[in-house]
Amino acid sequence: MIHEKCSPRLIHVCLLFAVALTLAVPASAEWNEQVLYSFQGGANDGSVPAGGVVFDSQGNLYGALQHYGPGSCAPMGNACGAVFQLSPPAQKGGSWTETLIYEFQGKGSNDGELPNGGLIIDAAGNLYGVTAYGGTGDCILLGVKAGCGTVYELSPPQQKDGAWTETILYSFPTAKQGYLPNGDLVFDRAGNLYGATEFGGGKGTSCDPYYQYCGAVFELSPPKTKGGKWTEKVLHAFASGTDGANPNGGLVLDSKGAVYGTTFGGGTEGGECGSGGCGTAFELKPPTKKGGTWTEKQLHVFSVVSDGANPDAGVVFGKDGNLFGTAYAGGTNGDGAVFELVSPNGGRGAWRETVLYRFSDGNDGENPTASLAIDTNGDLCGTTEYGNSFSGTVFKLKPSSRKEGAWTFDILYGFTGAPDGAQPAAKLIFDKHGNYYSTTTKGGSGTGCGFAGCGTVFEVSP
Repeated sequence: MIHEKCSPRLIHVCLLFAVALTLAVPASAEWNEQVLYSFQGGANDGSVPAGGVVFDSQGNLYGALQHYGPGSCAPMGNACGAVFQLSPPAQKGGSWTETLIYEFQGKGSNDGELPNGGLIIDAAGNLYGVTAYGGTGDCILLGVKAGCGTVYELSPPQQKDGAWTETILYSFPTAKQGYLPNGDLVFDRAGNLYGATEFGGGKGTSCDPYYQYCGAVFELSPPKTKGGKWTEKVLHAFASGTDGANPNGGLVLDSKGAVYGTTFGGGTEGGECGSGGCGTAFELKPPTKKGGTWTEKQLHVFSVVSDGANPDAGVVFGKDGNLFGTAYAGGTNGDGAVFELVSPNGGRGAWRETVLYRFSDGNDGENPTASLAIDTNGDLCGTTEYGNSFSGTVFKLKPSSRKEGAWTFDILYGFTGAPDGAQPAAKLIFDKHGNYYSTTTKGGSGTGCGFAGCGTVFEVSP
C-alpha cells in the first residue's frame, strides 16, 4: 500500500486522516525501546516533530516541532512551531526534561513558521534549521501571503537559564530564489550552508497547482563582516520532465565540494509514477572558475518496475565512496526499497544502482521516509513510516562478508502506536554506547492531538 506523502502543504489533511495501523503485534524482543518524551500538544506543548534530533556536548537533545504557539500563521493554522531541548535525567532511570527554547512567531513578526526539517549543530552549540513558510517573502498560498520560508540560527544563552537568541539568516524573497525549504542543512569546510527547497527556483511549471516551480538546491554564504547579511545562490533549479523535481533535503558533500542528493519526482516525462516521474539521484559539481555555473549530473533515474521509486530523503556516503539511500515507494508492492549507488572507477563513467532490499509485504515495514545512518560496523540503519504489523519500524541491513553478497535485513523494533511511538519519519543518530535516537510523528501519551498521539522522542538500545 502506498501512502500519500505528507509534505507541509498537505500536513493538515494528513493529520486528519492518518491513523495508527495494526497495533496487536508485539515488538521485536531483540532490542529495547524507551519513549524519552511524549509531546502533549494543546496550549502548553508542541506536537509533530519536524525531523530528528541532535546531541550537544552535554548530552542534551534538540529538535523542532511543526505545531506550537499562538502566532499568526495562516493559511497553515495558527500554530507556528517551536524548537525544543530534552535534558537527560540526573539519576539513572529518571525522566528526561523538555524545554521549549524558541517559539516561532510567523510572518506577522517577519519570523519563520512551520519548521520543515531537523536541526544541525556547530562546535559552539548553535543550531540551524529551516521553516517551510514565514519570513518576509512575497509567496502567496490560497490567496494568503504565506512567505517563502526561512533559514534560521538559534544561539545558546550566555548565562545559565538565559534565553536562546534566534537569527533569521535568510528569508527567501520570491519563489524564484526558492520556496518551501525542507530537510536538514549541511555545512561545508568554509562555513557555507547548503539546502533544498521543494518548490521555487524559477524552472518547471507542472509540479503543483498551488506552488511555483519545481524546486532548487541553494548555498548560503556567511557575511564577510560581522553583522552583515548571508548571501544565497541557487546552484540548480529543477525543471521536472527529464530533469528532477522536488528535491529533498539531507544533502551530502564530497571532499571536492560536489553536492549529492535526491528528488522525489522527475527524471522521466511519464511512466508508472505518473507525469511527475519516479525521482532521481543527482550530483552538482562546483564550477572550475570563480563565479561559474554549477553542473548537474543525474546519477540514477528511478523506475518503479524493478527499482525503488520516489526517494523521500537524502543519501549518505559509505566508506568506499558509494551512496546509500531509501525510496519511499516502488520495490515490491510499492512498499519501498533501500538502494546503493556504486561510484565509477576514477570518477568517470556511469554510477550503478543496486537495490539492497525491497520491503515486501508490509510486515517487514513499509515506506521508508528518512535518510539512512551508518554505524561503526558499516551497517545501514533506518526507519519505515508504516507497516501492516507495526506503526513503523527501526531496521538494520548488514553487509555480506562476501563481495557482491546479499545484505541481511533485521527489524530491531516495531512501534505499536500510542502510548508507544508511531510513524517514525526522521534519521537515526547514535550515542557512544551504540544506542539509537530519533522521533516519531505520532504516538506517545499526549492527548492534545487526538487518539493517535502528538509524537515522541525515542531511544532504541541493544
